[in-house]
Amino acid sequence: MSERTVQLVLHYDGAQFAGWQRQPNTRTVQGVVEETLSRLCNTATSAVGAGRTDAGVHARGQAVGATVPAAWTADKLRRALNALLPNDVWVVAAHEMHPEFHARYSALARRYSYRVGTDDAAQSPFRARWEWAVRRPLDREALQQSADALVGDHCFRAYAVRGTAPESDDHRCVVRVARWGERPGGLTFEIEANRFLHHMVRFVVGTMVAAASGARPRSAVQELLGAPNNDDVSPPAPAHALCLEYVEYPRALYLQIA
Repeated sequence: MSERTVQLVLHYDGAQFAGWQRQPNTRTVQGVVEETLSRLCNTATSAVGAGRTDAGVHARGQAVGATVPAAWTADKLRRALNALLPNDVWVVAAHEMHPEFHARYSALARRYSYRVGTDDAAQSPFRARWEWAVRRPLDREALQQSADALVGDHCFRAYAVRGTAPESDDHRCVVRVARWGERPGGLTFEIEANRFLHHMVRFVVGTMVAAASGARPRSAVQELLGAPNNDDVSPPAPAHALCLEYVEYPRALYLQIA
């Protein structure tokens, strides 16, 4: 049987999922997508994600690789999936890819955003689902100073859950973009890198907010870069305000861009 390699780009609300990665007896995004793909393809079908988002984390650009029967064109598969997937998962785009495409290992970069609410209305139930309501003043200059320190090639061992990467891993990540932006009612942090460690963005944001609120020195984020462990990192920012926005791949891997 001839087959086709596709990339699915997903939006999902992570609130009712125990993360991306398939787990027994619990609801995950990968589990829901694989169940639906398998139903459409009449055979067990794997879905490989570009990143393993944690419980509660959202996505507007999770990239997923799957191998399906050739009868399923990318557009036809997208429409069929959206007819069957639950209402907290949606396929925004589907692309036909070269067979060597791998959603995780082919990625050049990933981008995340983190939303912080700074006004009183951030506690509204219509915003609290998507933002971290920070009830203390934040020094905007200190936030950007911390973000600027992240750009470049650094060891992020201090910003990772201990033991989730092999000891032989150097924990180095190349950060292309790190910036804070103003928006009505609060701030949005954007970060793009070639790779991310487990809880890395949440640890970074938690430490930046601590430094910007005066709970830690303004130099805290920079001083932790290259630290031998995560003993001195601030508690991670809540998962519900984090979103995977975009995954970049070499254009040569695309056979068709919808």
